[in-house]
Amino acid sequence: MHTQVVLFDGFDPLDAIAPYEVLYAGGTASDGAVTVELVSAEGPREVPSGTAGLTLRATGSIDLGRADLLVVPGASGRVGEPGEVPDHDLGAGERQQDELIPVLLGRTLETELPALLAQAMHDPDITVATVCGGSLILAMAGQLEGRHATTHPLGLHLLDATGAHALRARIVDDGDLITAGGVTSGLDLGLYLLEREMGPRIAHAVEELFCHERRGTVWRAQGLSPSAF
Repeated sequence: MHTQVVLFDGFDPLDAIAPYEVLYAGGTASDGAVTVELVSAEGPREVPSGTAGLTLRATGSIDLGRADLLVVPGASGRVGEPGEVPDHDLGAGERQQDELIPVLLGRTLETELPALLAQAMHDPDITVATVCGGSLILAMAGQLEGRHATTHPLGLHLLDATGAHALRARIVDDGDLITAGGVTSGLDLGLYLLEREMGPRIAHAVEELFCHERRGTVWRAQGLSPSAF
């Protein structure tokens, strides 16, 4: 299983690194059955995160011919107050440190990323996974209508507004779309992906290595529908 973790300007570092490191460890535990790399829509480059100028290097381009799994992180920045608009009087460097998360997520729509994600979403051989606000990028690109998904609790209403079925769950498995909630859920996402694709023994070995126990139930559209409490 080859995974490409997608970086974009303003990404949240933990959203990207948590699943990356879990999947990398899964590759070691599975004798190379899992591989993972950092990529961007623009190709190899230094990609600035939204956290204090931290950058990561994308070593390749998004390649839908090679990827079995794409992982899309959210953005790191300020949540802001309702109705707050960005201060355009700030310099470029200052804006990079003071951006609102919705602005950073929305800016991805001006790149090649949404078109590539749309292709991936319509390719039956590719699974798309997101962490935190990564699902909002898909939603803003019109790719989540009618799909079950989650994101950070502060963004659930935005998922609903785009026609998605927003769920307050740690991880939502909707077949070829797997979404995870707030920032630390990237660890749980990586472990769940290992269990789903490589089996529970590989996932458990990495869980033991990382001293991290997954939280919550993975929501799937299976089984009995619950009655109202």
